Amino acid sequence: MYKTASGEEIFIIDDHVHNWDASKANQKNVHGEQFINCFYAYHTFLSPPEKLWTREKFERYGGDQMHRDLFVDGYDDMAIFQPTYLTDFYVNGFNTTEQNAAVAANYPNRFIVNGAFDPRDEAAGLDAFEELAATYKLKGVKLYTGEWRGESRGYKLSDPWAEKYLALAEKLGVKNIHVHKGPTILPLDRDAFDVADIDIAATNFQGLNFIVEHCGLPRLDDFCWIATQETNVYGGLAVALPFIKKNPKYFSHVISQLLMWLGPDKLLYGSDYGIWTPDWLIEAFMAFELPADIAAETGVILDLEAKKKILGLNAARLYGIDIVAQKKLLANEKSRRST
Repeated sequence: MYKTASGEEIFIIDDHVHNWDASKANQKNVHGEQFINCFYAYHTFLSPPEKLWTREKFERYGGDQMHRDLFVDGYDDMAIFQPTYLTDFYVNGFNTTEQNAAVAANYPNRFIVNGAFDPRDEAAGLDAFEELAATYKLKGVKLYTGEWRGESRGYKLSDPWAEKYLALAEKLGVKNIHVHKGPTILPLDRDAFDVADIDIAATNFQGLNFIVEHCGLPRLDDFCWIATQETNVYGGLAVALPFIKKNPKYFSHVISQLLMWLGPDKLLYGSDYGIWTPDWLIEAFMAFELPADIAAETGVILDLEAKKKILGLNAARLYGIDIVAQKKLLANEKSRRST
């Protein structure tokens, strides 16, 4: 829990976390090594020097370390696991629903476990997804449209089989569709994360919420034009947020455009843990103020009420979380530091 200088408590739901295994033993081939190399490059480029991890820790930090970084040393109250299977690159997968659920079971009331599907599994995968949704009582999925599968180097949400899976998700009540539409990660292909298919999917499936992780970066303009017309499209701030320290001018541009086009009700905070930790991200975000010239030009406001929505209220609405009830469930845990 983050407390403001006046003592107000802000409930924080981290929209985007992982517990991956990128250890040498789990790397299936050179692509697994390339993938984690790229992640680590993002970590070292955008993290403050005092927050840098060793490569060994970065590859495999584990559930206990994750709990400490998110909820003890960090300000998160809850976090949403977003699986990324990458079974062509990693022997046991990079971070799967089952692996995430095992961590979540050790820390009741802290995590929401999202699932995944891959439309390239075609008919055989539909029953498996239905079983996954029932087993873990899924409220959301994470889709990685640029993931390699055999000779395929990605898919689009507008593909016929993707639409069958989205229809099934809607039928099952798995309403929150998180989609990686951000920077490419070596060796994946940049164009496989293009945002154009979000426009089609959101129009065709009005009963689903499409949370575009990383706000489409570096395709910010394309994303904003889509999200402003599609009422069921949201932006996840993971990857955008770390620029708040490294390049505050760039972050000011990104957040002002998102606020101007989407408004504060359609943006979700995400740390993208373990690339970055929520302690410094949240501290920097709470201290951040839009430059006067940008605020005047765009007419947007990033005040405390907007920050509260972004940091937790919006995710609570999408996932049906009663924050008052959730606070009671967490009340007996050791209190975390405040500002």
